Amino acid sequence: MQAWRVHRNGEPSEVMQLDETDRPTPGDGQVLIEVRAANVNFPDALLCRGQYQVRPPLPFTPGVEICGVTADGRRVLATPALPHGGLAEYVVADEAGLLPAPDSVDDAEAAALHIGYQTGWFGLHRRARLQAGETLLVHAAAGGVGSAAVQLGKAAGATVIGVVGGPEKAAVARELGCDLVIDRRSEDIVAAVKEATGGRGADVVYDPVGGDAYAKSVKCIAFEGRVLVVGFASGAIPTPGLNHALVKNYSIVGLHWGLYNTKDPAAVRACHDELTELAARGVVKPLISERVPMADAARAVQRVADGTSTGRIVVLPSGGTR
Repeated sequence: MQAWRVHRNGEPSEVMQLDETDRPTPGDGQVLIEVRAANVNFPDALLCRGQYQVRPPLPFTPGVEICGVTADGRRVLATPALPHGGLAEYVVADEAGLLPAPDSVDDAEAAALHIGYQTGWFGLHRRARLQAGETLLVHAAAGGVGSAAVQLGKAAGATVIGVVGGPEKAAVARELGCDLVIDRRSEDIVAAVKEATGGRGADVVYDPVGGDAYAKSVKCIAFEGRVLVVGFASGAIPTPGLNHALVKNYSIVGLHWGLYNTKDPAAVRACHDELTELAARGVVKPLISERVPMADAARAVQRVADGTSTGRIVVLPSGGTR
């Protein structure tokens, strides 16, 4: 089969190589899956660079989530078992972790209706306890993770403010349903949030960026607000001023979605059921900006690494259109 493999760490476009290799062999409790669609995530770039919290042995195949078909014909969502990631024609995954792909979305959309939306749902509902009528500030609102948070925030009845970089991404964020869009390149985030909220600030901040985004967030967080730390796409990990959190009475809340797979798998399945229902009702729909063939996977991962993409880029190993 064909699989993209990383033989040394570095930038995705430089270190990813399309190889002919054997199909992976399922172990105990695992199944072989034919990949229909592989969603590109920022962790794929970090894996290539050797900067992710998990460092699989070289060579490995990136790709942390897929939609595919099992040998018995089930259409499923899976998180492949590294080092045999999803940017391949076949993967293996734990049987216990498989989720049924929603019938209301195609393969590319299904692949994207997993980690990003699970992260958004657990972050907003389990960790930040977002309530209807509250104001949600979403950084990188036009990206894969941010776009999911925007849709889930609107579904929860929140007023959603999206922060983006540039007019093209601002247009995408408006189409997603943001009530207000702030272009961080030309506008003052803190002033804009305070003006939009009558000086109160945002009740919940969804931050997959870190760095300057976090620094701006704590300057416009509301009384009893919650800053949800999801990731550090900027490459800069903030150092919170706990004295500031004390004085302003806000919470700093972390989210590592992967822990729920081991600590509370029943909650992951319950979340998937709710996401499936929301998708069936058309309340959420993954933003797929591009569907690319297998040959373009390395360029796709590099674009996500560079932060130039919007929504999700999905690789279709079989060359199909679903």
